Amino acid sequence: MKLRSLLMAGLAAGAALTAPAAFAQAKEQFFPLLSYRTGPYAPNGTPWANGKQDYIKLINARDGGINGVKLTFEECETGYATDRGVECYERLKGRPGVTIFDPQATGITFALTEKVATDKIPLITLGYGLSVSQDGTAFKWNFPLMGSYWTGADILVQHIGKKEGGLDKLKGKKIALVYHDSPFGKEPIPLLQERARMHGFDLSLIPVTAPGVEQKAAWLQVRQQRPDYVMLWGWGVMNSTALKEAQATGYPREKMYGVWWAGAEPDVKDVGDGAKGYNALALNTSGTQPKVIQDILKQVHDKGQGTGPKDEVGSVLYTRGLIIQMLSVEAVRRAQERFGKGKVMTGEQVRWGMENLNLDQKRLDALGFAGVLRPISTSCQDHMGSTWARIHTWDGSKWNFSSDWYQADEQILKPMVKAGAEKYLADKKLQRRPASDCES
Repeated sequence: MKLRSLLMAGLAAGAALTAPAAFAQAKEQFFPLLSYRTGPYAPNGTPWANGKQDYIKLINARDGGINGVKLTFEECETGYATDRGVECYERLKGRPGVTIFDPQATGITFALTEKVATDKIPLITLGYGLSVSQDGTAFKWNFPLMGSYWTGADILVQHIGKKEGGLDKLKGKKIALVYHDSPFGKEPIPLLQERARMHGFDLSLIPVTAPGVEQKAAWLQVRQQRPDYVMLWGWGVMNSTALKEAQATGYPREKMYGVWWAGAEPDVKDVGDGAKGYNALALNTSGTQPKVIQDILKQVHDKGQGTGPKDEVGSVLYTRGLIIQMLSVEAVRRAQERFGKGKVMTGEQVRWGMENLNLDQKRLDALGFAGVLRPISTSCQDHMGSTWARIHTWDGSKWNFSSDWYQADEQILKPMVKAGAEKYLADKKLQRRPASDCES
């Protein structure tokens, strides 16, 4: 009897393991969602993940899916660790109807870039990842939509130059980069070094060991060097810690400029007035005014289906999660236009859709994203589609836009992207895509 019970338990466990794969029927498009809701990056990773989930729920509830194709998803916790991210990828990549991966970490992106080319599954790395992967003829499967760390760093230099009365006024100025000592934090360095060479400012590099809870040594360097400006390339707990250290050191927050991953509510809310005047890049708006936010409140949260707390809906990173998921959904919709409406798209077909996005203002308005982001249009050559960002400033209780839109300088970026892509191809012994492949 005991043996029979053990056998039955084993069969039940086996059924439980196979159930998720069986769940994805022929009419379901599956979205693997890598996330981190635990660890030092959880305060920032959680709203991002919640926005992505809620958008999938909205598309199913409001629209019945994409032309009748229902969307399914499964989260996999990475803790922001590269090895766990790769494990999640390997576990989920074989699911029926798998669509696209958003690694949510530059380190994981580096680790997956060669894998996705073999598995034929695209990566969306909105505002992060490899800056050189803007070149779609070298990186067929990577999509750093809406900006890279090179475009972000370039825009910050432009903005600081404008504040000083012109880029020529940067000569002799001191700019310090306080950065997360990881692939993410190191990405902007080549662009800043190029701009420093062009304009004659002194660039100092101050690494912070991950996760960034201990920064006293870094801010001692800031106090000693007394830079005119500090750029903060942080994530998670590192950002609020940096602002508290700046306050303790007496460094003016209005002279600090963060990347768009250091410019959200979790970065400043615990610092409050101590963060007043702090500036950061912004890829998108925040707030509950956009129609898509209103739709989510009505169709998802008011029905008890929301992923996280209702008062988080519309926050900076939540909205960015929505944008990432919207672009992924629109890539599927675009692919269906070519490969068959109402059909589940393969990763390869979604890659074509992602490479042929054309979301003009009219389309963004129709999707409920009026005013949330700039229009975006991708091509075989350009896997970024938009290189615009603004500055917003914390007033002690909320973020307010403090600049107009800036566009990264393509005259500086294009040669760097091309040279970086050429080096990558040479190192990996790979070839550029032929022109004929752009049509496939």
